[in-house]
Amino acid sequence: MTHTPTPDLAVIVVAAGSGTRLGSPTPKAFVPLAGRPLLEHALTAVFRMRQPAQVVVVAPKAHADEAQAIARRVAGPLAGLVSVVPGGATRQESVVGGLAALADGIRTVLVHDAARALTPPALLDAVAAAVTESGNGIVPGLTVVDTIKRVTGDGAVLGTVDRSELSAVQTPQGFPREVLDAANRAYSGPGDTTDDAAIVAAAGHPVSVIAGDPLAFKITTPWDLRRAELLLGDTASAAPSAPRVGTGLDVHAFADDDAPLWLAGLHWPGERGLAGHSDGDVAAHAICDALLSAAGLGDVGVIFGTDDPRLHGAHGDVFLSETARRVHEAGFRIGNVTVLIAGNRPKLAPRRAEAEQLLGAVLGAPVSVAATTTDALGFTGRGEGLAAIATALLMPAGGPDLSWGA
Repeated sequence: MTHTPTPDLAVIVVAAGSGTRLGSPTPKAFVPLAGRPLLEHALTAVFRMRQPAQVVVVAPKAHADEAQAIARRVAGPLAGLVSVVPGGATRQESVVGGLAALADGIRTVLVHDAARALTPPALLDAVAAAVTESGNGIVPGLTVVDTIKRVTGDGAVLGTVDRSELSAVQTPQGFPREVLDAANRAYSGPGDTTDDAAIVAAAGHPVSVIAGDPLAFKITTPWDLRRAELLLGDTASAAPSAPRVGTGLDVHAFADDDAPLWLAGLHWPGERGLAGHSDGDVAAHAICDALLSAAGLGDVGVIFGTDDPRLHGAHGDVFLSETARRVHEAGFRIGNVTVLIAGNRPKLAPRRAEAEQLLGAVLGAPVSVAATTTDALGFTGRGEGLAAIATALLMPAGGPDLSWGA
């Protein structure tokens, strides 16, 4: 299982705005889009970033419990990285409240609007990477393609603006933490600013623009919401249409203490346990990696990092259940899974059927479990640990039903 460090990245998701211009009595972040709140869509992208992050949601006090429920639902086993804080009277006050909730080890902060609900994870990744590489503030932006006129209050044209110098900026906007902290403490400008980069620039810190993404548009009006609905409809029509195959590998050494052995979802009394942040179940972890790779969702180390104390000692069914949920959400059903365990012990044959039954019940699909020694070769042959290799077949959700028991 790949280990990931405690996050040094945080994402503050501002979700405290009203829904007035959207024509809704509900705060904007909680308005449904394709059956899910805007906030849920925005957080889904955040939790699909390559790098794990602390996530702080800034929400209206009256909707704090709802925001917490949404965030925990999306975060799954990473829910320990999420907190919800009340929003302020202005956007800047809300961001300052989010900054106050950050852990000590955070070095890079992204500030993101929940209203930009379709922002792709790749854009968040790009902004975070650019901040780390440059040490500057980074904002994504799009080239302005329309001709822009300067006009008076009554509409008289004063002149044409050179659009080559213009960029329509988006979120997330990223900054070194100490820069954003200091800039907000020093800021004394208008209280209605909606641009964190302007606050940072006003404090004399450099800010650069990188390429944005058209999908990161802000949902402000009913037409914006309709546009997002149409785009999601297009995405749904482009759902997976062919089977996908993935492979996973996991390795763990035997523990030096008297830890129990958990393997293929089963407890093996009297056998030497495996070292690891969780229970070290190489079979379960390899299956998760195979499923995630087939669905294009990353790997176990990214999604189930060692930074979450809730996963300390967690058993394989926790990882398998969450992986299956993500695979189903991505538009797939699990066709079948095979896993091969390499090691001298325990002897798998007497409990093979039990392991297959348990794993199959968790995944809702047939699972085949096999075992091999390695003829005394390698670390498994020397009895230093166990390894497992898994292969998973995923089917499009609308394809032939190959689910277990069908």
